Amino acid sequence: MQSPQMSALLDDPAGLHEWWQRVTADGTPLIEPWRDGSQLVTFLWRGSASSARVGWGLDVPLERMRGNDLWYATRVLPSDLSTVYCLAHDGRTHIDAFNPARLLFPRDPGDPGDRDVWASTLTLPDAPSEPWLAPRPGVTTGVLTEAPLGRQVVVYRPAGTPTAGLPVLVVFDGWTARKVQRVPTVLDNLIAAGEIPPLVALFVTSHTARRDDDLSPDGTMRDFVTGELLPWARTTLGAGLDPRANMIAGASRGGLIAAHIGLTSPDNFGAVISQSGSFWWPSGDPGRLIREVGLLPLADVRFYLDVGIFETFPGPGGAPSQVDVNRAMRDALRRRGYTVAYAEYSGGHDYVNWRRTFADGLIAVTGVRA
Repeated sequence: MQSPQMSALLDDPAGLHEWWQRVTADGTPLIEPWRDGSQLVTFLWRGSASSARVGWGLDVPLERMRGNDLWYATRVLPSDLSTVYCLAHDGRTHIDAFNPARLLFPRDPGDPGDRDVWASTLTLPDAPSEPWLAPRPGVTTGVLTEAPLGRQVVVYRPAGTPTAGLPVLVVFDGWTARKVQRVPTVLDNLIAAGEIPPLVALFVTSHTARRDDDLSPDGTMRDFVTGELLPWARTTLGAGLDPRANMIAGASRGGLIAAHIGLTSPDNFGAVISQSGSFWWPSGDPGRLIREVGLLPLADVRFYLDVGIFETFPGPGGAPSQVDVNRAMRDALRRRGYTVAYAEYSGGHDYVNWRRTFADGLIAVTGVRA
C-alpha cells in the first residue's frame, strides 16, 4: 500500500528537497488516514546502506528510492497502535531522528553490562490512554528501599500503611519495571483510587549477563523467591502471610518465570501477571511449561496474560511466535480450570504497552472490583 504523499513524490522525484523539508518539519513517520479508521504509516530514513528496516516493535523492510538516498516503507496499521521502534541498517540501530517522541531505557548503575538505550515511539490517534502512569496531585508516593539480600531487590512500601498483613507483589526485571514501566507510580495511583489493595512490592533485578539463566524455569530463581525472598518479607515486614493474596509478575522472560513459579508454588502465590510471556521456552523443546499445565495439580491461582498482535516472529530455533504461545498457554490454563484474564493489544514486544497494561493485570487479579 502506497502513501498518497509518497506516491506524489515518486511521480516527481525532483521535488525531494522541498518534500523532505515539509515532512520532517511535521515529524516522522508520515501518518495519513486510511479506510475503516486505519492509518497509513510511512517510515522514512535518508542515508547510504545496502538495506534498511524498521525494527523492535515492528519489522518493516525499507525500500530505497531510485536515484537518491531516501528509504521508505508504508504500512496499514490499526489506529489504536502504540509501540516502540528503531531504524536499522549496516548492523547499527538508532532512533528516528525526526520523531521527537522517544523512550529512554536508562542504564542500571549496578549492572556492568547495561547501557542507556533510546527508542522512538509511535502512538496512533486512537491508542489507549495511560491514566495511571503520571504522579497525581494529592497522592503520596510510596517508599523505596533496598533489601539486604544476595540479589538486587528493591522494596516498595505504600505510603501511610504499615506493611504487616499486606500482600506481596514480586516483579521481575525490577530496574526496568521501576524506571521504564513506572510500576511504583502505578501502584501509588491504583492504591489511592481504591482499584487495588495496599501491598508491598519486591522488585527483583537480574543483571544482563545472567538474565536468561535467572529467568529460566531450570534456574534458581524459584528457590530464591520461595526460600529466601518471601521468608524475608514475612519475617522482616510481616507481609505476604496470605498466599492467595500474593502476586508474581514479569514481562517476556519475566512472564515465563512468573507463570512457572505461580504454577509450581501455589502455596506462596495466588495470582500471576505475565506480559508477553516467553512460553516458547526452551528453544530445544518449545512450549514445555504449556504442556506442564495439564500435568501439575490444579491450584487456586488466578492469571492475567497479554501479548501484542505484532509479536508474530518465530521464537529462537524456529519456535512458535509469542502470539501463538500466549494463546496456547491461555487455552491450556482454561482447559485445566484456571481463571484467566487475557488481552491482545495493538503493539509489539515492548514496555510502551506493558507499562499501560500492567495496571490492567493488577486490577484483574486482585479482585477488588468484584
